[in-house]
Amino acid sequence: MSAEKNAANFASHEGSVTLNPAEEGVAAVSPGEEGRAAVAGGYSPEVRARLEQDAKEIISRYPRTRSALLPLLHLVQSEDGYVSDAGQEFCAEMLGLTKAEVVGVATFYTMYKRRPMGDYHVGVCINTLCAIMGGDQIWDELSEHVGVGHDEATPDGKVSLERLECNAACDFAPVMMVNWEFFDNQTPASAKQLVDDLRDGKDVSPTRGPKKLCTFKEASRVLAGLPDELAGDGPSAAGASLEGLKVAKANGWKAPEA
Repeated sequence: MSAEKNAANFASHEGSVTLNPAEEGVAAVSPGEEGRAAVAGGYSPEVRARLEQDAKEIISRYPRTRSALLPLLHLVQSEDGYVSDAGQEFCAEMLGLTKAEVVGVATFYTMYKRRPMGDYHVGVCINTLCAIMGGDQIWDELSEHVGVGHDEATPDGKVSLERLECNAACDFAPVMMVNWEFFDNQTPASAKQLVDDLRDGKDVSPTRGPKKLCTFKEASRVLAGLPDELAGDGPSAAGASLEGLKVAKANGWKAPEA
């Protein structure tokens, strides 16, 4: 079956796949100055040249060019704040794919956004443990406080919200993330204060990891494989995550040798 038919079948099966925010009944947030060139029908020569340079570096890491599609989608998202139509066409051209193949992938993974996200993308875990520890209440109160829903951004473009199925940090439940950095042991009050501080431009530090909080676009660039040299900053594990290791060390336990 052709790639075009595969993409068409996926769109038909999924039902909610659409590249036009207006079709989903959600008011699209206007992208910033950086993203308007892409929406208008292609990147400016300067942006195009910069993207091509980064894309070629990324593609060179893979034995087959098409394997670089996932990081290239993050790359164009780092430019526009979402995977724009121009971004999809750029990926297709750079990798020798059809646009249908690119769209089929971009609409499958939730980390690729179909409308502009805020400078600070706030994810609230609503999976089982976080939910029973207060995650559902945090989401309800935070969404009402900010005035936006899932994958929607505030009119000022500062903050967007997402319901996350799991942050892989159950021992710190309920957990939130901002641009994929951890904010542990949250409450409705602390969640609303965090978002208010972000919108007011105050310095906000994650609970773990780097003390500097990057923007959504900067985080997307890191996910594209272009590091910001902050990955090793700060502790990545703490508290309950380390209790098992402490017990093992105290008792001299070791993993079986190969």
